[in-house]
Amino acid sequence: MKLIIEETADAVAEYAARYVRRKINDFSPSEERYFVLGLPTGSTPLGMYRKLIQFHRAGTLSFKYVKTFNMDEYVGLPRDHPESYHTFMHHNLFRHIDIDPRNVHILDGNAADLKKECDGYEASIKAAGGIHLFIGGIGPDGHIAFNEPGSSLSSRTRIKTLNADTIQANARFFDNDLSKVPTQALTVGVATVMDAEEVMILITGAHKALALHKAIEEGVSHMWTVSAFQMHPTTLFIADEEATLELKVKTVKYFKGLMELHRRLVE
Repeated sequence: MKLIIEETADAVAEYAARYVRRKINDFSPSEERYFVLGLPTGSTPLGMYRKLIQFHRAGTLSFKYVKTFNMDEYVGLPRDHPESYHTFMHHNLFRHIDIDPRNVHILDGNAADLKKECDGYEASIKAAGGIHLFIGGIGPDGHIAFNEPGSSLSSRTRIKTLNADTIQANARFFDNDLSKVPTQALTVGVATVMDAEEVMILITGAHKALALHKAIEEGVSHMWTVSAFQMHPTTLFIADEEATLELKVKTVKYFKGLMELHRRLVE
């Protein structure tokens, strides 16, 4: 497990984007050998997406031979709704890069058979050869994707009923009208993400500080699902200074002491 500590959220985005660029370019993807990327939505990865777009426009990064799998999608929300994750990804990344739409995979929250949709998603990931790098953000309660507190750490892609805190938190995207907020979502499971060759988790802001503490300084717990990634052989946490406020001083000093080495990962 690595913890990268950057001064600001923008610096987190820069590091993350440079890391993604290096992983894809080092892989040298081709028509016979695609790089497979797991992607999140939400406010945290937006800066990273903007920088990836900049790299693409500068000619230093191509997504021509990249396949993507998103983490989640609301149930029952039209695909073209402003708050659907299909719309989010198209607006914030896909329409700006050279990815083939056929290589973009996002769960269909309007599928006639939602369980079949979830099972098929797992099968599609497997058919693609597995995910090389799965990127995620976390909530203040330490959830990753829609794997809220209490979710099984062996969970797979499934239908998830959202708890009251999540619905309340998402109301700001729906005119603060709780009646408009979807109450269910399709989400990859913790085990789905754990299967990836590498996991990169972005954490920014003081409101995520307790979650980061639980993620790396305490034991694995299904009440803080992000803590499961202590058990992954290749997890990279990238946090800003504000997100480290709940960490022990010696923990911060230890990981900051490794930053010279960690900077080489994105050179």
